[in-house]
Amino acid sequence: MNNKKSNYYAILMAGGVGSRFWPVSTQDFPKQFHDMLGTGDTLIQKTFNRLAQLIPEENIFILTNERYNDLVFEQLPQVTKRQVVLEPAMRNTAPCILYASLKIQKENEDAVMIVAPSDHWIEDEKAFSDNVKTAFDYCESNDALMTLGITPTFPNTGYGYIEYDKSSSTEIKSVNQFREKPDYKTAKSFIDQGNFLWNAGIFMWSAKSVISAFKNNQPELFQLFESGFSAYNTELEEEFIKENYKKAENISVDYALMEKSTNVSVIPATFDWNDLGTWGSLYDKLDKDDNDNAVVNAKTLLEDSSGNMIRSKKGKVVVIDGLKDYIVVDKEEVLLIFPKAKEQDIKKVLQNVKAEFGEQYG
Repeated sequence: MNNKKSNYYAILMAGGVGSRFWPVSTQDFPKQFHDMLGTGDTLIQKTFNRLAQLIPEENIFILTNERYNDLVFEQLPQVTKRQVVLEPAMRNTAPCILYASLKIQKENEDAVMIVAPSDHWIEDEKAFSDNVKTAFDYCESNDALMTLGITPTFPNTGYGYIEYDKSSSTEIKSVNQFREKPDYKTAKSFIDQGNFLWNAGIFMWSAKSVISAFKNNQPELFQLFESGFSAYNTELEEEFIKENYKKAENISVDYALMEKSTNVSVIPATFDWNDLGTWGSLYDKLDKDDNDNAVVNAKTLLEDSSGNMIRSKKGKVVVIDGLKDYIVVDKEEVLLIFPKAKEQDIKKVLQNVKAEFGEQYG
């Protein structure tokens, strides 16, 4: 392995619950540990393999809630205990990224890293690696916080947006500001302006730059985690984290760093991307039959039915007649038949199911 590559690291974010994919995704077994696309690999396995094309496998750290520790080792048997960074409490993305970055810096102060969600769909993996490599090269010689932005294909109101400097003609563009999820009219105006990208939540930086940014922008959070520096990567780390992690503020890395920093750059991604956040986004990425039905695992007999997203356990026979634009998901003790147009309400439905029938259903 060449020396430069040994400075490449990844933080693979795998702690989310993915409740919009209920009933497949549950608190005990969230979507990143499922083969959502029916490819034979779970989302976390696909993401790990994608990152391993550029980053040494032993330098890919998996950041997850402690309840998913066993699932990580089951699905990624090649990783060691050193690589699995456990959160004892849910505190959003900033605390866990700071914690993992300090661990990586202690191991290798020249590290450059990517922070990537474990549940995204990326088709052109070579283009992804090329974009990340460009960012790494830049981060090695510049104090920069970088992100990959996705060129919008329609006025999506479900994503945040990144506004970059229009005057830039280079591949790496300076970020003017991050914008919250807009309403439809605002999203349309963003697209018309031509210098707005979807925020994919994929970040690149050197360990030095990100830790310096935390120190400047989040001094309390920085002091909390920095106080355990001597314990990191030793047998004292677990005790320190158990005692202190819950004291961290619940804050996203976007709010904590990206929106406050002046050294933020973006590369408009050259690959197709989908955040696989809902059944509808999964439907968009699956092959369809002649009537636009997308089917995962099931054997189907469909009459007068179109535009449906159908998923069951492998080999189950599903017969549907007269259904259009529905999500049909059969999973052991739960059957969901729900209009695609109302998919954002699945989170609310899950709360109602748990309140009515018990926590074991979510």
